[in-house]
Amino acid sequence: MADVFVSYARADKARVAPLVAAIEAKGWSVWWDPEITPGQEFDDQIDAELMSAKAVVVVWTPTSVVSRWVRGEARDAADRGVLVPVRFDQARLPIDVRAIHTTDLDDWNENPDSAPVQACLHALATMIAHSAAAQAAAAKPQATTTKDAAPHYSVCVLPFLNMSGDPEQEYFSDGITEDIITDLNKVSALEVVSRNSAFAYKGKQMDASGIARKLKVTHVLEGSVRRAGGRVRITAQLTDAAKDRQVWAERYDRDTDDIFALQDEISHAIVKALRLQLLPEERREIRRRGTDSVEAHDLYLVARQIYVSTQEDERGSQAIVRACRRATEIDPRYAQAWALLAWGQRSLSAFGADADDGLAAVDRALALNPELAEAHAVKADILRTRGEMDAALAEAAAALKLDPESYEANRVAGRIAYLQHRFKDAVAYYEKTLGLMESDVNSAMMLVSSYHALGDAAGRLRAAAVAVQRADAVLVHDQNNVAVIAFSANALCASGEAERARARMNRALLIDPDNFTMRYNFACGLCVYQHDKDAALDMLEPVFARITEDWLRYMQADPDFESLHDHPRFQAMVLAAEARLAAAKATASVAIAGS
Repeated sequence: MADVFVSYARADKARVAPLVAAIEAKGWSVWWDPEITPGQEFDDQIDAELMSAKAVVVVWTPTSVVSRWVRGEARDAADRGVLVPVRFDQARLPIDVRAIHTTDLDDWNENPDSAPVQACLHALATMIAHSAAAQAAAAKPQATTTKDAAPHYSVCVLPFLNMSGDPEQEYFSDGITEDIITDLNKVSALEVVSRNSAFAYKGKQMDASGIARKLKVTHVLEGSVRRAGGRVRITAQLTDAAKDRQVWAERYDRDTDDIFALQDEISHAIVKALRLQLLPEERREIRRRGTDSVEAHDLYLVARQIYVSTQEDERGSQAIVRACRRATEIDPRYAQAWALLAWGQRSLSAFGADADDGLAAVDRALALNPELAEAHAVKADILRTRGEMDAALAEAAAALKLDPESYEANRVAGRIAYLQHRFKDAVAYYEKTLGLMESDVNSAMMLVSSYHALGDAAGRLRAAAVAVQRADAVLVHDQNNVAVIAFSANALCASGEAERARARMNRALLIDPDNFTMRYNFACGLCVYQHDKDAALDMLEPVFARITEDWLRYMQADPDFESLHDHPRFQAMVLAAEARLAAAKATASVAIAGS
């Protein structure tokens, strides 16, 4: 391992090289531009060298100050007390290192005898000697002493308030909250409350101590976000719930292009305030976000917000595809955006609105990141729609193994179990998804159907109440969301409130009479809970006219329609749909052969 680690922006290599030569001339080894052995994990080597170096020289330039990698390495070095910063071109230093003396090298003229470089070398000599002494002391055998157990900390990150004055900026503040939750989850010494539990308090007036008592956590992080004119202001404060006092607070005012570094700083500041130690791999994981493009990340956040707030909606899926396609054009290596693009394409394909079912996009995501759980989950759903159930099960299992807390993984595993009539397994998965996504009405309704199939009336009524509650929360802000109206009407049917259910059905049919999923779900309620087969078949007739092969297979496996299987009218609809789909497939085959 080298004595000195030099952190710099690759574009500044030419001006850094003479400085490295001056350091090496003093007899110190320097790690700065190594040859990486094929197959070696680059990030692991960087972390190992960074954490073992006796001194870290950070070269600040107008280019490096906007690099979240350089800033992250500077924070790590500052935390260890081994940072020796230098500066070119009067670069504006990051706020968290301004208090550390920085040597200006604009006038050194690559002369190792110049006063600025001599001052830098003197600081390095002092730092290296101090670090060597500390490492030697640490290596000596220590007398065994009884120590108190390390304190256990847990934190709830409350949804950051959107202070932008524009409700459409909500996705941005929610995205920042989710990113910080994700980052803190990477700290093994810290327990972090799930997104769903934290977001359950969104918009509610409760003091931090009260929330901490309810969730049984030691600390609560609150904050606000204001974005306007290319700038973002974030305020954040960490409260010790037991002592009811603020242990850390900060206000950040930056360019929006600096958002990644800003989120890293907040996460590191919390870890530092709690006096926790980050493992090298945890530092690396916090810096890894999937993309370095703020624009691509912003588009992904927009698409993600649509994904969590819509329920298999065709229009929403189209918006997801547009946003993610643009994000992947900006950064072709953005695996999460490719996976979400695949989900949108899979949804549109099921509606017959897009021939591309997303398999190519999800394979691209997995090529970029084979350990991305949501990508395996999406691939499982795509394989399910193709009728490849064994392969779908394998992908779902892989997703759950990678991340047992993944919403997407549990949701697709529940869908597969439901279609295979493994209703107890379906209940377990859907109960889990309810706890992972507070806006998910679809899973609540799938839970209703699963409990009904098991003959569990109490479970069915409990799930139906959750579905109505969640649907009503969505409809307060979006009263014309027919997909959610359909779920709520079905839930009301399951609860025995037939009159209210009919009223919602009639209203939704006036708004969007041709909505595919709405009619499907209305038919479920009419068939199962109101026992009106004729009304259910009337509702399904326009659905059969445009049903896809995937949806037909799904309908035939759906236990909600088992009572219709022997009905002559249902059988005629199925035969007509199969004939239409077979003819379309034959026509497509002829066209391909002719080309």
